[in-house]
Amino acid sequence: MKIAVIGAAGKAGSRIVREAQHRGHEVTAIVRHPEKLADLKVPAIQKDILDLTAGDLTRFDVVVNAVSAPAGDESFHVRAGRHLISILKGTATRLIVVGGAGSLYTDEAQTVQLIQSPDFPKQFYATASNQAKNLEDLENSEQVNWTFLSPSMIFAVGRRTGKYTTGHDRLLVNAEGKSYVSYEDYAAALVDEIEKPHHLNERFTVVSESR
Repeated sequence: MKIAVIGAAGKAGSRIVREAQHRGHEVTAIVRHPEKLADLKVPAIQKDILDLTAGDLTRFDVVVNAVSAPAGDESFHVRAGRHLISILKGTATRLIVVGGAGSLYTDEAQTVQLIQSPDFPKQFYATASNQAKNLEDLENSEQVNWTFLSPSMIFAVGRRTGKYTTGHDRLLVNAEGKSYVSYEDYAAALVDEIEKPHHLNERFTVVSESR
């Protein structure tokens, strides 16, 4: 498949690029600073996400939005998300978003989101709330083929086990009782979803073991 990864130099983006390349996909990085791709042997398009056009993206089968918002401008998640929705509407290109965990529910009745829990770190609230708004915009969109992948509460550099569990809207925990996923297993789950779609026009989440 032809896959574009926006934000390919980041922790999630770089691992998604490597995972997809390892499986033989044709991957292109879309970044503002190509020099940050020194460790990735991948063709690149130098462009800001807000400057992308339908013509830039519709030649790809899948576009992965792995962009991080700058500190102090967390609403960038919403602006960037709405821009991608507008240019991909009515096209065959699939959009997969590297989302956040804050909008996942912590209770079986799905009445309380992680971001609403008293122990949720205040420093991550702006990012989480804007990522949740991005998800809401996707859910309200029409003629857009999208998937939003939420990590676990702990999203950390680790190792690729290739073993993970997926869910929908509830926060998951692993065998140790931790809500954890490595960037490496997250990338594996995302590329698995590209290859075998099970979550079209919906959010899903993933958890893995930490050791």
